[in-house]
Amino acid sequence: MKKKNPYLSNPLIGLYSVWTGFWFIGWFLALYPFMVICLQHKDTKRYAHKLVRVWSRLFFAFGFLRFEVISEQKLDPKQVYVFCANHFSYLDIPAFVKILPNYFSFVGKSSIQKVPLFGYLYARLNILVDRNDRGSRTATLAKSIRALQSKRSIIIFPEGGITSKSFPFMSTPLKDGAFAMAIQQQVPVLPISFLNNYQLLDDAKFVLKPGVVRVRIHAPIDTKGMTQEDLPVLREQVFQAIQKPILDYHGVDMPQ
Repeated sequence: MKKKNPYLSNPLIGLYSVWTGFWFIGWFLALYPFMVICLQHKDTKRYAHKLVRVWSRLFFAFGFLRFEVISEQKLDPKQVYVFCANHFSYLDIPAFVKILPNYFSFVGKSSIQKVPLFGYLYARLNILVDRNDRGSRTATLAKSIRALQSKRSIIIFPEGGITSKSFPFMSTPLKDGAFAMAIQQQVPVLPISFLNNYQLLDDAKFVLKPGVVRVRIHAPIDTKGMTQEDLPVLREQVFQAIQKPILDYHGVDMPQ
């Protein structure tokens, strides 16, 4: 029998979820016209990205959600990276937007573009993929490579979405796309571990509880000199970098 989440029956948590939902939608609607204006021209698209970051920061501030971000080294906002992280919660996406100083595109599922208002914004700012369509996956890889060439970082969840059936263990094997594009463009892969977002947000019921978003930003892994033959080694290196701190945080051993 599935263990009942005590937070779902707590009326205070319900009120808190309504409060944070109000500010999430409210700030989005307040900033949305300005985002759309910025998206109409290539030269101003970067400002739409900055407004999305403002939206994320306002949401977390008004939701009284604090952050504990421990980084192995300071991020260079001008450096191009392929960011890879575990994906256990929808909260990972606004958390990413808040903590990163870089200009980036998410690689996200194409179904998001069907969401009213938000879908238009997401589709214009990011790279969408239908993971069930081989042609779409190939096109997404090509678009991501062009983004890296234009000095725009890529954020990708190499599990292929929220697919794990046994949190806090990641789904394996990781998808190859992130590592293939990093090697092809010789840009560093930067692993990130979201330790507890899935404990703060119940994705099924969109119930959010207050707390601290705990993030570990690892040292970038250099891909210079690597070829596609090195992809399996890079994939395993990134997996270990992301997974181990999550299991350490939850007091779980790595499987043998």
